Amino acid sequence: MLNKTKIPHTYVIVFAIIVFAALLTWVIPGGTFERHTVKVGETEREVIKSESFHYIDNHPQTWQIFSAVFDGFVDKADIIVFILLIGGAFWIMNNSKAIDVGIYAFLGFTKKLEHNRVLKFLGVDNIIITLIMLMFSSFGAIYGMSEETIAFIIIFVPLAITMGYDSIVGVSMCFVAAGLGFAGALLNPFTIGIAQGLSDLPLFSGIEYRFFSWIVINAVGIVWILRYAAKIKRNPKLSPVYEDDEYWRKRGKSEDIENIEYHTPKSAWITFLIILIVMIIYSVKMPYTTLKVGNSSATFPVIPVLTGIFLITSLLSLRKSAHFFVLNLLMFTILYLIVGVMGYGWYVMEIATLFFAMGIASGAAMNYSPNKITNLFIAGVKDIMSAAMVVGLAGGIIIILQNGQIIDTLLYYISESMGNMGKVASVGMMYIFQTMINIIIPSGSAKAALTMPIMSQFSDLIGVSRQATVMAFQFGDGFTNMITPTSGVLIGVLGVAKIPYDKWVKWITPFMIVLIILGFLLLIPTVTMELNGF
Repeated sequence: MLNKTKIPHTYVIVFAIIVFAALLTWVIPGGTFERHTVKVGETEREVIKSESFHYIDNHPQTWQIFSAVFDGFVDKADIIVFILLIGGAFWIMNNSKAIDVGIYAFLGFTKKLEHNRVLKFLGVDNIIITLIMLMFSSFGAIYGMSEETIAFIIIFVPLAITMGYDSIVGVSMCFVAAGLGFAGALLNPFTIGIAQGLSDLPLFSGIEYRFFSWIVINAVGIVWILRYAAKIKRNPKLSPVYEDDEYWRKRGKSEDIENIEYHTPKSAWITFLIILIVMIIYSVKMPYTTLKVGNSSATFPVIPVLTGIFLITSLLSLRKSAHFFVLNLLMFTILYLIVGVMGYGWYVMEIATLFFAMGIASGAAMNYSPNKITNLFIAGVKDIMSAAMVVGLAGGIIIILQNGQIIDTLLYYISESMGNMGKVASVGMMYIFQTMINIIIPSGSAKAALTMPIMSQFSDLIGVSRQATVMAFQFGDGFTNMITPTSGVLIGVLGVAKIPYDKWVKWITPFMIVLIILGFLLLIPTVTMELNGF
């Protein structure tokens, strides 16, 4: 009897892609575009000069497949440290069982909603999943939420498991939803803002049709997830990650929720007072915050308001139990994350610091000793280490292509293949071009800086609206972020969720085909109809 072929480990798959990238450097000639610096908004970007491509000596990669692993870790150091700090912080919080308490309290609330006939007919779980996905899709569409979703995996995967679903549904609630929003971007300054700035278009113009596209993309995406979730609810063993989710099921059963001792030690009150004093100080130092949404901004006393709300909610939660106070800390961590990103331009360093402080505060509130907090943090880092490792490993793919000097050659080949076509075919080829390039350049802002100077001028030559070219970039940049192995965010999300990359690819490929086809259909009106801003 033949043994079943073992599925390669994720590390093996990613390293195989590094080897394949190295082989390409032997086949594809080296090339480069000349570049110059332009200012887009308040940021300087290095962009390609049109018609400046020329061939250069390529650098075939051999032993560099091993050094690329080291360079990949260096290149992705911020994401790696982010994952480790998030893992350690949440391990402290998980040990308190506060998240378990929150999940069971939430599920108890949803059961009460089932008494409502309308909600029962629609399905309470369906409503919950839809609302959560719309929230994260909005974050992706408005300010480009991406790396931040890694932190939410540790919340939504256990929630999905407890609700009777699988880790894929948990990942879909936040990561996939943010990806849908990222693809249907409305005001994302990192993609639409840069792409339109480099194309000499009014910032965030054409938003009406993009909003329509965002609605269509989310409708299709959410229906797809809800159908899958319903199938798993009926028979959990149909999940491709049923065996892998045993980790989360065991973790959820590690302690009976009914045996948790609800208490509020003095340390919780001390922690509350320290945090409140810090928040009051910052309320005085920064009484007003300017929140930016796309090209619009508004100034509010955000921090003082949050401080007042924190005072009230903390007193109420502390009267019940330290567990609810820890949940309150988590809620305000998320609120400050949103304010930090939209008001102060926070990135992974600031966000990781915020969650790290939350983890320490959670341990202190539960009256853990410094040694216990340290040991729990180390245990969390060990548990999440595999996710951080694979992010660094995946970073080696880009390093090989860059060192081989073939990325610009690939850009040139694909752009040259788009001549002498009709408008629909041309915008379709632009879409394919952006989709393929996203595999080797997963950063939306970097890809916009590299490709839009070429694509916007090429669109003028063939009579296609520059706005349509921006849409082709937007869709091509967005969808494949959910499948490309060069995306540090995707690899980090899967690592935290304990989902093998090969199983994720098998599950998401049909969904990805539907989304890519949908993107092409949404592009057709941009060259066949009179649309505002096009």
